[in-house]
Amino acid sequence: MTTIHQEAVGTRFDPRHMLHARERTWAAVQGIRERMRPGITEEEAKAEAAEVFRALGFERLWHPVIIRIGPNTTKTYRERSEPVRLGENDIYFIDLGLVFEGHEGDAGDTFVIGHAPEQQACADAARELFRVTADAWRQQGLTGEALYAFAEQQAEAMGWRLNHEIKGHRVSDFPHSVHKAGDLGEYGDNPSSGLWILEIQIAHPTEPYGAFYEDLLTRD
Repeated sequence: MTTIHQEAVGTRFDPRHMLHARERTWAAVQGIRERMRPGITEEEAKAEAAEVFRALGFERLWHPVIIRIGPNTTKTYRERSEPVRLGENDIYFIDLGLVFEGHEGDAGDTFVIGHAPEQQACADAARELFRVTADAWRQQGLTGEALYAFAEQQAEAMGWRLNHEIKGHRVSDFPHSVHKAGDLGEYGDNPSSGLWILEIQIAHPTEPYGAFYEDLLTRD
């Protein structure tokens, strides 16, 4: 067990299993991406996702599957989607929380289908904002609070609006919820490697679409 309550882990915790869960969860994201096609609904995509998870040997979900299409990409995980189908030229994101070998994987990314250059720029910006924010954590030793203040400044400079309700969270051996760690964006210390998920959700300042990207914060 670690000495810091907000970074507590269970007796089964193994950093190698965390990385394995991360890798498998990213494989699941790509597996769902390969099934996304014009006309599919979010609920249909979630149903097909179950086949991807079984093929990868997952143990269970630790949070519901989230797939957002078009205007729903501006919504947070707590908000209900509007009925929508994926268009010929459209944007969507995938957010997964899967358990492998008793450890929690959490991954999310945004993709564009067809020709939608403005939406593609949004998806690219979410990835870039994640990259520069994670690099700032590695290089400057930022606290969780400072990390999200940095992300907000960078998002504005890039011309996007950061969703303030999305502030990252803990992961560990399942279930991490027993540790009651709170959000990364409210953590007043320098987050340790391999225990926190950095979440980035941005939106166009005037148009009804956004993008999401998340991954495990690691030193490498």
